Amino acid sequence: MRINKVALLIGVIIASVLFWEVAAHAAEADQSTKLTFSEAIEIPGHVLPAGTYLFKLADENDLNVVRIFNAEGTHLYATLRTIPTERTDRNGDAVLVMAKQGDGSPDALKKWFYSGNTDGHEFVYSNPEEQQLAQDRQYTIIANDTAQAGD
Repeated sequence: MRINKVALLIGVIIASVLFWEVAAHAAEADQSTKLTFSEAIEIPGHVLPAGTYLFKLADENDLNVVRIFNAEGTHLYATLRTIPTERTDRNGDAVLVMAKQGDGSPDALKKWFYSGNTDGHEFVYSNPEEQQLAQDRQYTIIANDTAQAGD
């Protein structure tokens, strides 16, 4: 009888560890990332004022739709189509690729990479905007705590 209790206890411990391992990865599935911008930024169809935003996948099975919420996740600002993109280096922080626009326009968010991923999301702008952004100087932000638009 004593061996059965020990085996049962070991089984419960193993099951608990496995459950917590799955729960820990649940946030990674939707790639939830809070980003704080010190200046306004442009996203396709919108300009977001300086502030903190929650970026996450709209559907864990479709990596090509990103939703942007307020920091608490209670107000949806935008649902945006993206196309897959890659980067060569991997680090532990989220990475943003921005385009420095002229004429007083806010910098535009081009790409977002979830922490530690080399696969990311390139935001889809209209053809005229995309052509202009391709001519603008692009820069990368390592977004460990605060994304500083404006370089």
